[in-house]
Amino acid sequence: MIEVTARRPGARAWLTLVRCEAKMVARDTSGLVVPVALPLLIMVMNASSARDQEVADGLSALDVYVLPLVFTIVIASIGIINMPSFLAYYRRTGVLRRIAVTPASPAMVLAAQMMVSLGQALVGVGVAYAVAVVAFGANPPTHLGVALGVVALATAAMYGVGMVVASVAPTPNAAVAIGLVGFFALGAVGGMFGGTDALPEPVERVGEWLPFGASVEALSAAWAGAPVDASNLVVLVVTAVTGTVAAVALFRWN
Repeated sequence: MIEVTARRPGARAWLTLVRCEAKMVARDTSGLVVPVALPLLIMVMNASSARDQEVADGLSALDVYVLPLVFTIVIASIGIINMPSFLAYYRRTGVLRRIAVTPASPAMVLAAQMMVSLGQALVGVGVAYAVAVVAFGANPPTHLGVALGVVALATAAMYGVGMVVASVAPTPNAAVAIGLVGFFALGAVGGMFGGTDALPEPVERVGEWLPFGASVEALSAAWAGAPVDASNLVVLVVTAVTGTVAAVALFRWN
């Protein structure tokens, strides 16, 4: 009896999957445009006045407050709303189940989708920053390395939340609905609709211990050259780890 061993997918298979995922994302016009256009609109609406408000050491309110908020909105909208909807669609239509009987693994689809959505997030952040620099004279972060580290942690945290959404949402529409509720709930207590100092003190404290508010605060501190509060980093790490563990436990391929 001849034993046949299936070949594991190589680099070409990965490239094909990533290319297919990129095409799927590109065809989703609203999902492609809104996560980039909405934060950009928010930045442009606030940039004219914010760039004239000096905060410290030559940095403006645009640098220290507006850009950290815009970056967080880009990352959160893609991680919590866009990415889960694609994964829920694949599960609903049986794509993951069919891939499971091939040499490829359904996990490869998840990884490819996350790679593409991460690329989309980088484009969104890059476009926002480029417009801020060219049109409004924005300054780079005082602690660039720390800022990049915070962005990486914020991305991991938001994707941790998004994976939980993808795990519990039975349909793509449900994933979008749950993601939107989660996104706006986190944003509302995290400063998306105005400074958190205008919120009741208990709500403000809650916002600081959630990933959206922690991301904005940590990125603002890095931009201003101030020490990043350790509690912000703890929130992001715990959210990323907890979200990943919960998603692994709850996710169903079928």
